[in-house]
Amino acid sequence: MVLLAVPQIVAYVNAEGVTPYAEWHERLDSAVRARVTVAVYRLESGNFSAAKGAGSGIFELRLDFGPGYRVYFGKDGEEFVILLGGGTKKRQQADIDAAQSLWKEYQQRKEQRRKLGTHTKF
Repeated sequence: MVLLAVPQIVAYVNAEGVTPYAEWHERLDSAVRARVTVAVYRLESGNFSAAKGAGSGIFELRLDFGPGYRVYFGKDGEEFVILLGGGTKKRQQADIDAAQSLWKEYQQRKEQRRKLGTHTKF
C-alpha cells in the first residue's frame, strides 16, 4: 500500500502581519470566491494539474474563467502549500513579482526562526 502525503494549505502572513492572499480573496465577489476556494481545495487533495512554475520557487494556479484568475503559492516540502496571493491575467507579471518577493521573505523568516531555535513546521 502506498500512502501519499496530502499537503496542508496555509496562507502566508507577512512581516507586517498582513495576509496578502486572504486580502485578495476577500475582495472577490462571492461567486468567484467560491470557485477560487474549490480550486484551492483541489490543491489540498494533491491535484496540481492546473498549476505551473512561475519562477523563483513559486507556482501559479491558473483558473480559466472570467479575466483568467490566478492563485500564487509556494511549496514547503511535500507537507505545506503556502498561499501567497492572487490576481488576474491582466496583472500577471506584477502579481508574480509580488508572490516571489513574499516567498523570499517566507524563506528568510523561516531560516531566522530555525537559527533562533523557534522554528516550527512552517
